[in-house]
Amino acid sequence: MHIVLSGYYGFDNVGDEAILFSIVHALRKWQPDVDITVLSNNPVSTAKTYGVNTVNRWKLKEISQVLKQADGLISGGGSLMQDQTGMKSIPYYCGIIRIAKFHKKPVFVYAQGMGPINQKISQLLVKNTFKKVEQITVRDEASKQLLADIGVENSVSIVPDPVMGLDAKAFRSDWLAQQTFDNGYITVSVRDWPSAVQFKRKIADSLDLLARDGKTIVFIPMHGEHDEKSSNALAALMQEKSIVAPGNVSIEEKIHIIGQSDLLIGMRLHSLIFSAIQATPFIALSYDPKIDAFAEIAKQPVIGHVEKDDWDGTQLFERAVDMLANRPALEQALREQVQTLQAEANATAKLALETFSK
Repeated sequence: MHIVLSGYYGFDNVGDEAILFSIVHALRKWQPDVDITVLSNNPVSTAKTYGVNTVNRWKLKEISQVLKQADGLISGGGSLMQDQTGMKSIPYYCGIIRIAKFHKKPVFVYAQGMGPINQKISQLLVKNTFKKVEQITVRDEASKQLLADIGVENSVSIVPDPVMGLDAKAFRSDWLAQQTFDNGYITVSVRDWPSAVQFKRKIADSLDLLARDGKTIVFIPMHGEHDEKSSNALAALMQEKSIVAPGNVSIEEKIHIIGQSDLLIGMRLHSLIFSAIQATPFIALSYDPKIDAFAEIAKQPVIGHVEKDDWDGTQLFERAVDMLANRPALEQALREQVQTLQAEANATAKLALETFSK
């Protein structure tokens, strides 16, 4: 079987690369000889990293040729159908689906997070494209409701994010092995986000309080140099010492570094997911409904929103201290919460393969 994968791949975003890593692993778990072609912004790197075939995601003629020969298209995962960050994303990903349907190939929408879809033209494009696909799976209730609101009448299933299916027990980090943290450490994932609220100042205040309480602070850049820059900027706001881990360590290393920490304070969705799959408690800082949705699924707290001025560094510090004091119980509860989700995440790949076998 030959499957084409379309997503935000090859852009050095750890969250989306982790999704690709997870989908490839899950497909091969159910069908070891499956032939996979990924549409990538960096075909050479993607092919080398994941052992897959690749096509440049911008070369539509080549994409059409490979879809003509394939057994089906997976669209996702990640937040592909959204017009919050620009008007090009939805036309592109819907366009790839339409090329697949032109060649009469089945399409499986894989664990996507939908929206925001603000523009009427975007809503119509998603509605008219999705009514032609064979199977739609989304990663939260809000995404399912959004599709219903814009008029998608297909059956929609809620499944976990693909990364929830990873078994991270064997992951290791050479960088972490070279560090010495006498009393454990707290990991922090931050990103830039336009806001009138000085949310980075609030985070820095809380991290200073935690550092003075004897905690080592380790920033984990999730999106390469972008988050590395944000992490260094926030570290500069702190009065106390902190450490910024290298932005270019592998997905497995970042998962391990977060998993070995005592607590994660995170903005990036996949930092929260990396934390959850290893039963490391987390405190989320929201900038998007997808953060709130996953925190609710994992039953972990959201301390506040980066665009709302109704929280401060002291509240974040106090919640962190409380969670650290109750860490064993929180870890056990999170472990139990995640076990079911891990099995369901891997089952999505089986559902996709079954869709293409019909």
